[in-house]
Amino acid sequence: MKPWLIAACLAAAFAAVSPSVTAQWQLPPAAGIPRTPDGKPNLTAPTPRTPDGKPDLSGVWANPWATAGRGRGAPPPPKVSLDAIPEASFGNVGVGFTNGLPLTPWAADVLKKRMADNSKDNPDARCLPMGFMQFHEHPQFRKIIEAPGMILIIYEANYGLRQIFMDQRTVPKDPEPWWYGYSLGKWDGDTLVVQTTGFTDDIWLDINGSPLTSAGKTIERFRRVNYGTLEIEVTVDDPKAYTRPWTVKVTQRIAPDTELNEFICEDRDAPHYVGAKK
Repeated sequence: MKPWLIAACLAAAFAAVSPSVTAQWQLPPAAGIPRTPDGKPNLTAPTPRTPDGKPDLSGVWANPWATAGRGRGAPPPPKVSLDAIPEASFGNVGVGFTNGLPLTPWAADVLKKRMADNSKDNPDARCLPMGFMQFHEHPQFRKIIEAPGMILIIYEANYGLRQIFMDQRTVPKDPEPWWYGYSLGKWDGDTLVVQTTGFTDDIWLDINGSPLTSAGKTIERFRRVNYGTLEIEVTVDDPKAYTRPWTVKVTQRIAPDTELNEFICEDRDAPHYVGAKK
């Protein structure tokens, strides 16, 4: 099955089965959620804050287009993003650019080949860790947890785990290449700024196969504008793959009264799979 079709089927499947899965958990309405007089989550309530006064990014988050049938969440909040920055897409991260992403000749050849192969090697279709832009835009949910000196993001998709170090450390001189890179975060006012380097090669930023290499770095700016809305502005700077840095945005909504499902990906075409065809 083509990866883009897999993604479409995945989103449809979760919309179809999630109510029964959620019902099995019998989740009570969570405490600490601002609510309207009729008991629904108030997504336009003020941004919650941690004891030190910084915005609290904790919670289960989802893309507005991928939330049908999950939990007891309210409709998506209105977008309040920076209109001058293109919105990313799960299938094509450069969809908002008039002439596409500013690819180098090498990257243009890579992307052309991946698309000609119907994106058959997309890590998502192979049960491998995805590029972080695919995680940002994936139809499955993610959970942000703030801990002392660290912010964790647990992705339901492929059960990914990302660490953002907040303890003022510096990047190691020779870091081990990671699928999710080595992320250092700090607060700039009410915006969490995360710089990530140390990526492994051959990362896919979207289903089409827009590349990110070990020469690249990213800067993400997380801003919780109210209780229900999280904006993420992402700048990619990779001189091997792109002729200049470029920026996209992602808007996510809170998924109140919801928890992550355990999702284990299994590639039945992989040689090591017990039932794989010989």
